[in-house]
Amino acid sequence: MSAAFKDYYEILGVPRDASSADIKKAFRKMARKHHPDVAKDKKAAEEKFKEINEANEVLSDPEKRKKYDQLGADWDNPQAGFGGRRAAPSGGGREFNFGGTGFSDFFEQFFSGGSRYGFPESGQGPAAARERKGNDVEGDILVTLEEIMNGDIRPISLQMTNPRTGQVETHTFQVRIPAGVISGKRIRVPGQGEPGSGGAPAGDLYLRVRHAAHPDFHTEGSDLYYDLDLAPWEAVLGTELTVPTLDGNIKLRIPAGSENGQQLRVRGRGLPKGKTGERGDFHATLTIHLPTKHTAEETALWEKLRSVSKFNPRTNPPP
Repeated sequence: MSAAFKDYYEILGVPRDASSADIKKAFRKMARKHHPDVAKDKKAAEEKFKEINEANEVLSDPEKRKKYDQLGADWDNPQAGFGGRRAAPSGGGREFNFGGTGFSDFFEQFFSGGSRYGFPESGQGPAAARERKGNDVEGDILVTLEEIMNGDIRPISLQMTNPRTGQVETHTFQVRIPAGVISGKRIRVPGQGEPGSGGAPAGDLYLRVRHAAHPDFHTEGSDLYYDLDLAPWEAVLGTELTVPTLDGNIKLRIPAGSENGQQLRVRGRGLPKGKTGERGDFHATLTIHLPTKHTAEETALWEKLRSVSKFNPRTNPPP
């Protein structure tokens, strides 16, 4: 089951020499356009959103991007040394593909970090040779922040090719995504790994959670972070703004004299913390932007401010 090549640069609409800033900008623009919450065709938008996320997952990571660029025309050449670990070693394993995890077969093969298998003790004698627990299988699952807010149930399929018979075996099952599950945690699905032999039980499936990149937020544990852009006068004079969170807008007071990079925290408006009922915090990181174009009236006002202000950042810098 060969994986179809994914042109991540084409998916994000950026040239191959695009800077990290260009990639981030392209992702945010496309993610906002195709986010399932705003698109009319939610099913098509969901698939496009996952594809954009996968491209961003690779191109925004310097190591993954370097590996991807090295693949080039030899991406499917096993002699090139880029092959993923998609089948259990030692000759007894099966090649497999996932469905419903949010990642393509191409990503799973080259960028998921490999799939690991557990090997039970073979034992001694004929009975031990006939009875063998199936190998454990591990993969990745892409989970959106919206799914993490309330938890979700995802249909997953695991397609395996038996190396001895050549037959394709497909298992479809439901996976519960717990509310508040953090990135990197593994979800165990008992009995959905490689089938056992001789009446022995099947192995287990372990899915590593990856938080889908969001155009507006990023996470650190259960805390939610949002970049809030401010005009200079909003930072100097203070203001009150409406800002989005994952479960609705909130009013946020910007104190007078706020500084670039300062973080404002709202307790309890982050992601759930498992089954505790508690939630992480929401952090707004302030970014002050200067206007690049001015009318004649605006220029006059800036000049007046320069003449009357006693502030000099070189002699009395902010604390």
